[in-house]
Amino acid sequence: MAEGIHARFRVEQGGFVLDVDLRLPGRGVTAIFGHSGSGKTTVLRCVAGLVKPASGRLSVDGEIWLDTETGLSIPTHKRPLGYVFQEASLFPHLTVAGNLRYGMKRVAPATRRVDLSQAADLLGIGHLLERMPAGLSGGEKQRVGIARALLTSPRLLLLDEPLASLDQKRKLEILPYLERLHDELDIPVLYISHAPEEVERLADHLVLLDNGRAVASGPIGETLARLDLPVAMADDASVVIEGTVGAHDAHYGLLSLALPGGRATLCAAHGPLPEGKAMRIVVRARDVSLAANAAEDTSILNVLLATVVEIEAAVDPAQVMVRLDIDGTPMLSRITRYSRDHLRLSVGMRVWAQVKAVSLLA
Repeated sequence: MAEGIHARFRVEQGGFVLDVDLRLPGRGVTAIFGHSGSGKTTVLRCVAGLVKPASGRLSVDGEIWLDTETGLSIPTHKRPLGYVFQEASLFPHLTVAGNLRYGMKRVAPATRRVDLSQAADLLGIGHLLERMPAGLSGGEKQRVGIARALLTSPRLLLLDEPLASLDQKRKLEILPYLERLHDELDIPVLYISHAPEEVERLADHLVLLDNGRAVASGPIGETLARLDLPVAMADDASVVIEGTVGAHDAHYGLLSLALPGGRATLCAAHGPLPEGKAMRIVVRARDVSLAANAAEDTSILNVLLATVVEIEAAVDPAQVMVRLDIDGTPMLSRITRYSRDHLRLSVGMRVWAQVKAVSLLA
């Protein structure tokens, strides 16, 4: 089993201080999320060795890359990592294939974990190999840049807001390829973003940064549901649930999705998918209403028995946020204070969560 990543850094830059101590999983996608200036890129640059902390330690799967106490600091070019910036920065005088082969040069043939054809297939760029960078779209350039990073056979892949410079159409074009990397490669990824939709779609683990400090770090489903964190109070507050595809009702076009544990299910208007397939489900707090009793006649398809775990004041003084537990799966509901009082909500109370909308991601 991978030992994971331990990153402890203290950096002082002018009036800004980064002080973090992170223990991250050694597989999957860890999203580092926060507002501009929170220290996201500084963390990544410390991991890459581009910034030397005043004090710190970095180990990846048990191998120490940095230890300021002993003076150990492996230089950037010797760290087995791939780094993708907001701009792909391809060599303009080389074809796509030439850019990819440049990435391969860093790795001895015997130690290569990813070959050119595999990288081209994963990123959908096989048809671009003989093109020059000047003739590529922004999304195509980023896909080539990610493929080039993969061809260094990294033990760790760093993505610094790779979609930030793209318009919405190009973002939607590239996201499925990032999902393929997540599903098909066993390379841990540190992914910087300030876009909630990217984090919901890609991340397994979430680190929340604020003013140089990590205010939370944990599995995405649990972290997004914490009412003591700002993300749970945002207008688009949501939970991410790892569900499993069940039966499909062809007559009504409805897909059944089992929540973790298998006892509760959601359904969504969707075409058929293979039964047993893992599916990421997003439920917004604004789309969950509560009832003391199960309604017999309602257009809402998803009505689940839940337990009230926590109630907190929302940003809007007329509203409250309610954390629910559905057989071990957390869910959020934003309701009015009037509804809280009318229902006499209290911690431990059993209620019916009426889920008005469900988004399926992957």
